[in-house]
Amino acid sequence: MLRFLGSSHNFCDGISRRDFLQIGAFGAGLSLADMLRLKAAPGGSTSAKKQGRSNKAAIMIYLPGGPSHMDMYDLKPEAPVEFKGEFNPIKTNVDGVQICEHFPLQAKMWDKLACIRSIVSADEHSDSLVMTGYPERVNRVADHPSFGSVVSKLRSTSNGAIPPYISLRGMSRGTEPGYLGISHRPFTPGGQGNANLKLANGVTVERLDDRKNLLAQFDDTRRDIDASGTMIGMDAYTEKAIEMVTAGVVRDALDLRKEDPKTVERYKGVEQFLTARRLVEAGVGCVTLSIGGWDTHGQNFQTLKKQLPKVDQGIANLIQDLHDRGMADDVVTVMWGEFGRTPKVNMNAGRDHWSPVMSAMIAGGGLKMGQAVGTSTDKGERPKDRPCTVPQVLSTIYRALGIDPSATFPNGAGRPMYILDEREPVKELLG
Repeated sequence: MLRFLGSSHNFCDGISRRDFLQIGAFGAGLSLADMLRLKAAPGGSTSAKKQGRSNKAAIMIYLPGGPSHMDMYDLKPEAPVEFKGEFNPIKTNVDGVQICEHFPLQAKMWDKLACIRSIVSADEHSDSLVMTGYPERVNRVADHPSFGSVVSKLRSTSNGAIPPYISLRGMSRGTEPGYLGISHRPFTPGGQGNANLKLANGVTVERLDDRKNLLAQFDDTRRDIDASGTMIGMDAYTEKAIEMVTAGVVRDALDLRKEDPKTVERYKGVEQFLTARRLVEAGVGCVTLSIGGWDTHGQNFQTLKKQLPKVDQGIANLIQDLHDRGMADDVVTVMWGEFGRTPKVNMNAGRDHWSPVMSAMIAGGGLKMGQAVGTSTDKGERPKDRPCTVPQVLSTIYRALGIDPSATFPNGAGRPMYILDEREPVKELLG
């Protein structure tokens, strides 16, 4: 079953992934105050603490199921018909770069975009690799944190009214904080998440102050009997939770009724892209979203004829808006799935899993745009030149945000762990 936005979908392994978990704003039923108190816990290595407090942001767009590299950014018009498929390439506004005919909006603005067409991936239906730099089979043991959780950890002392990490696609293995701890899970504005962003009916700011004072009286007693010291600093973090609610910054960013109706109309059908732009504009450090269902073992071209124009619409509007608002160099956007798809079309007019090579689109962050890095072989089977890995792409994005991927954090056993073990960037993208 395929899906566009907001519903559940099944991959070929039969496991259902849902966009939203209805168990609370951050998962595990924790309140905002609970999450903020957890951020107060001691920890974090010296190298991590030395990281700069960059105000740059990332938008991570995940294409669940594995999109076909052969039908998006790495077409092979000279290959045999059973490889090249049904789509034709079109020229972009950058000499020598061609992309799919169903991406006309991106083609007109390719000087603001770039792609990597020679990424080696892993064959597993999970966002773990592209969001953490480690495949799920490794994370079952090592429990590495997601990109957004690292951003959250490094911004944990910033404005309490704005959560540093928001997932518009709910929770998955790739959004988990791993050994950084549950306080660095993303805020998920679905279900209870939205409810937590406003005062209960009949509760005014004055009444909230009364309740806060009452809570403080109980906390005085709890603090007296708390031998571990967990309660120390609780008031400050409760204040931040209240600030997040009363300031209303995130609630306003999520409310598209506050956007120019003409802008909302441009994003019709791909509203998550607009929401992501509004969130980073409000100060969120990392936003992740998803669009489409790309596990196209059958009827690949029929599905992509519907989905590619939506992707084109979302990307073109998002990137142009970031440029128009002077945010292009401060926001890096990446779009990819977990692997590519088989170069040869199968008997069901579909393409199967293909980890030897995939493509990714990247934009902004002060990186060098208007190019296509690497390419695959004539039939799209594996990298022909400039092979690179998923961690190398993530390393590049970390650097664009001013984060050193060689920084370390202690895991549950106190052992210092690098953000990424493989840290060589894609140098062609560095400005």
